[in-house]
Amino acid sequence: MTLKGPPGTQDWLPERMAIRRAVVDRATAIFGAAGYAELAVPLFEETGLFERTSGESSEVVTKEMYSFRDRGDRAISLRPELTAGIVRAYLQHGLHKRPQPVRVFTCGTAYRYNRPQRGRLREFVQFDAEAIGSHDAAVDAELIALQMAWLEAIGMTGLELEVNSIDTPAARRLYVADLRDYLDRHAAELSDDVLRLRDTNPLRAFDTKHERSQAILADAPKITDRLSTEAAAHFAEVRAFLDARGVSFRVEPTLVRGLDYYTHTAWEIKWPALGAQSTVSGGGRYDGFAEVLGGPPTPGVGFAAGIDRIVLALEDQGIAGALVGPVAIDVFVQITEPAARPALHALLDRLRLAGVSAEADLAGRSDKGQWKHAERVGARIVVQCGPSDWAAATVTVRDRERGGSEAVALTRLVDDIVERIRG
Repeated sequence: MTLKGPPGTQDWLPERMAIRRAVVDRATAIFGAAGYAELAVPLFEETGLFERTSGESSEVVTKEMYSFRDRGDRAISLRPELTAGIVRAYLQHGLHKRPQPVRVFTCGTAYRYNRPQRGRLREFVQFDAEAIGSHDAAVDAELIALQMAWLEAIGMTGLELEVNSIDTPAARRLYVADLRDYLDRHAAELSDDVLRLRDTNPLRAFDTKHERSQAILADAPKITDRLSTEAAAHFAEVRAFLDARGVSFRVEPTLVRGLDYYTHTAWEIKWPALGAQSTVSGGGRYDGFAEVLGGPPTPGVGFAAGIDRIVLALEDQGIAGALVGPVAIDVFVQITEPAARPALHALLDRLRLAGVSAEADLAGRSDKGQWKHAERVGARIVVQCGPSDWAAATVTVRDRERGGSEAVALTRLVDDIVERIRG
């Protein structure tokens, strides 16, 4: 029987892992330059953390979380997302005592039980960035701009940014009451899913894929048309900061976040080249999150991006290879004198410590096979050592990029190679 990985998971083979690493490295560089520091939170948390933040009756909690009881009879869950753990860590470790906002990023796996499909797995990788501790609209705009800069830097041209304001919880409750009234007046024309959301989370009704319901909801009251004075001012500032940066966006009144702790700014980034599944990332402000966890009122804003979907998108558009570039090494050591292998492999270690990528044959290849392998791995320099070279305590250094060859004493080999590479 051939063993297979668990359903809804995937193996990241070296060539795809190189793309993933390049995507995450670009994010790390861009956010790091803006003062965001990396942190890590546990793979599993107490189940209550996610019940509080997602809602005990939400589908994430009731249908999608991997939950179990450990040997201490504690309720534990694999994280379905990363923000909850980050805010929990902020509160638990007293990060409010540090200069605010605390700006962090992390990248790791999350888990949700759902029907596996392309770009939607049970185990998936997220990049997550958060700024906690400031109400300033400049923070919202900074996160959006950095996120756009990252995605554009990895080759996603033609991105579309949609932004909206979902006001404060108090103002939103008045809007939700009006929205429910509207749904009630058109109940006979709406899908069962929309009617179910009417009672649990009416803001999510705008996400329906039912065409008739979409047509009805097109005329529903929009939260952007009735923003409170506070929310309107905050949203205007966010847009001004984006305009000043030259970041193009479109106000989308139906873009919402359904949980009570979300406030003010919400956004999504789409890449139309992907077709129907064009959303690659989204985020929002969550000024009530810390209070849900039992902490003091603490403003926050952040986003999460699915790395799996981004890598697939880059591969589909044929631009992943340009992001990674050709895989090549600096030096390949071609050894046809068996007695020379221990000494030359020791020199390989010295080259690597000096910052030179270097390999030698480890598969018993012939002289000709070793040369072909050097070409295959793109070695710029080939160091050859046969019986006569070994007897003379020298090697032949061939520069495949510039042409030419010369004999170099073994005692000088490392210094010679480093000079060639750096020169």
